[in-house]
Amino acid sequence: MSSDHPPQGFIRSVRLVHDQDADRSAYPFNIPAVRAIDEIALHPKVTFFVGENGSGKSTLIEAIAILAGFNAEGGSRNFNFATRRSESRLHSAMRLVRGYRREKTGYFLRAESFFNVATQVDELGVTEGYGNTSLHEQSHGESFLALIKHRFKREGLYVLDEPEAALSPARQLTLLARIHELVGRGRSQFIVATHSPIVLAYPDAIIYHLSDEGIKPVAYEETEHFTLTRDFLVHRDRFFRELFDEGE
Repeated sequence: MSSDHPPQGFIRSVRLVHDQDADRSAYPFNIPAVRAIDEIALHPKVTFFVGENGSGKSTLIEAIAILAGFNAEGGSRNFNFATRRSESRLHSAMRLVRGYRREKTGYFLRAESFFNVATQVDELGVTEGYGNTSLHEQSHGESFLALIKHRFKREGLYVLDEPEAALSPARQLTLLARIHELVGRGRSQFIVATHSPIVLAYPDAIIYHLSDEGIKPVAYEETEHFTLTRDFLVHRDRFFRELFDEGE
């Protein structure tokens, strides 16, 4: 079999362990999509989680990252810091089902706490792995790209929470090109939570939509990210009339 198409990813699926003692009315188990999880099969290359704010996608991605051995605020497995403990208890009720391959490297990129990771990089003196320039001395977008370009390597497991947060549309395309390079000949695996219709368009992936109705796989063209963006770009005048009239 071609090395460009590994038979399975490092993580094959994620299971929720149904603990009878768990308080289903308490966070994060009161989130409908989280409560509906049984086992989620992951794509060997790229898996996306999408949904509205509060749908549970970042909570789920955080749990996967912690179970994979990453620091809750982001970074590699060598990072062990906590600016403020805020991770949910979901990881304690989940299990990873691993494939026979083992990743050689990995990273958890969490947009909301990337500043804290950049500080740790400086304090640990490991900027050589990030392009030999402090991430704090670059713009937010430049620092994201430096991480993706220099720190992301072959045969890696990469968990990304809203990686588009600091990236322009053009730079989001750069991210897609890097993902494609790493999952192809690089034999890596990506698990991504995103709001971006550009990032979400990566063709060799599975998309899971989290909502009040649970969690289910969807086609790219069925996502609100695609349909709303398309309709807005084509009919923006109509959108403005409805939005502004409603506001008045």
